[in-house]
Amino acid sequence: MDDKSFRALRESGAPVGASRSIGAAIASARDQVARVLIWLGATPNRVTLLGFALTCAAAWCLVWGASHSVAYYDRAGQTSWWPAFAALFLFLAGACDMLDGAVARVGGLGSRAGAVFDSTIDRLSDMVIYVGCLLHFALLPKVNLTYQLLAILALSNGVFISYVKARAENLIDDCSVGYWLRGERVAAVLIGCATGHVPAVLWQMAISGSFTAWRRIEYAYHTLRAVDAGRPPPPRGPVPGWLGKLQVWRYPRGSIQYDVVTGLHIAFIVFAPLLFPALRGGAGAVDPVRHWLGL
Repeated sequence: MDDKSFRALRESGAPVGASRSIGAAIASARDQVARVLIWLGATPNRVTLLGFALTCAAAWCLVWGASHSVAYYDRAGQTSWWPAFAALFLFLAGACDMLDGAVARVGGLGSRAGAVFDSTIDRLSDMVIYVGCLLHFALLPKVNLTYQLLAILALSNGVFISYVKARAENLIDDCSVGYWLRGERVAAVLIGCATGHVPAVLWQMAISGSFTAWRRIEYAYHTLRAVDAGRPPPPRGPVPGWLGKLQVWRYPRGSIQYDVVTGLHIAFIVFAPLLFPALRGGAGAVDPVRHWLGL
């Protein structure tokens, strides 16, 4: 969790969940590692480029094994170590993604040009992962059009979520609303790789990711309308009253509600393919798009 997340949690008044303590511990360890990297001569841009290289390595692993299971968790279908290797590379890339900003902040090495560079590399990193998945399903003995489409939609949602935020924040202070922030998206792919359930993540990102994009569009629109009319902006979190209590996905990082939603998303990735084989994407998997096109 970053300072912005801590501030949002305080302002919401929501009860604190376990992710608050976990986030604080990670943030403390991150800053200590950043000090060591600065002592070794690291710069934010070098850390960013290292993270991108590791993400490309993960994408290469997914080209060969996005639909594979991992023998240590799930032996259904074809098994290999490719997803596990992708998980390892993504874990290291995620560490770099946290550390480049910490190195800039702790070492006083930040710059506006560096911030643009970091954001640009983040977008490229999002793209290469889903391109790797797309290529995998294109290279199967029987091309799976459904999972190719899911990879494209997941990629589009990731780019769209980031674009709406960047465009909106030219006009409003903050548009970091919706559940699927970049950290959550990267964590979902990492968990999918570690469990050999990448196809389930594609379903998740292609469908639920669109709700975060819509939430940002809606929030930006209503905020701008309110500002133009001289009214206070709408709440970034849940709406007041009983309806807001049901909007658990709108609560900030570190809250109990956030922990519940995160737990449900993780459970979907880890367990849903065990219960519903249709969520697997290996050879012979269901391909409704091919059926609808009559191919």
